[in-house]
Amino acid sequence: MPEFSQLLEGYRRFREHGYPQQRARFDRLAAEGQSPKLMIIGCSDSRVDPAQIFDVDPGEIFVVRNVAALVPPFETSPGLHGVSAALEFAVQVLRVRQIVVMGHGMCGGCRAALTQELHGARPGEGGFIADWIHLLDEARAPIAAMHGTEGREAERAMELAGVRVSLDNLRTFPCIREKEANGELKLRGTFFAISEGVLHVLNDDTGDFEPVS
Repeated sequence: MPEFSQLLEGYRRFREHGYPQQRARFDRLAAEGQSPKLMIIGCSDSRVDPAQIFDVDPGEIFVVRNVAALVPPFETSPGLHGVSAALEFAVQVLRVRQIVVMGHGMCGGCRAALTQELHGARPGEGGFIADWIHLLDEARAPIAAMHGTEGREAERAMELAGVRVSLDNLRTFPCIREKEANGELKLRGTFFAISEGVLHVLNDDTGDFEPVS
């Protein structure tokens, strides 16, 4: 686990090697602003950094990360809607052309949703997480009935279901639904298997996640 001092050492290496190599790109991004055409909604898990997995340069993807890569449904109730605000910015201001939801293997949030181990926890002691992964309750029931709530088969099913839930919830946003309908926006589901290092993409025609060769 890196200490803060080690992070600063990493920064110094970046300043010495990485930044000079990307200087022209950073200068252009500073002068012109960002204009990514793709948004990725991923998990906060430290093992699944979208920029690393997709090997992209600064300025190429707009990223939102949270527990289990979840998107809440569209709502207008008072509150602090962080994911919704990021979506609104990406779609209406940056005008991204694609939104990719990326789930992953060994996801602690999906496992907690499956086992309901945080059910009844107080805020600050797991309650915030429990409220968040409540978004997966409806998807949980058929998975628990078919696979139970323990083991990798059940967990993988929950992880894949989480991607589908987020895609469904994305389509509850009027601006996203409209842009998808007229071809201005494409939604994609993906899944990164940490143990194998393999990315899977959701086939819209078959509904299956297929490995990328």
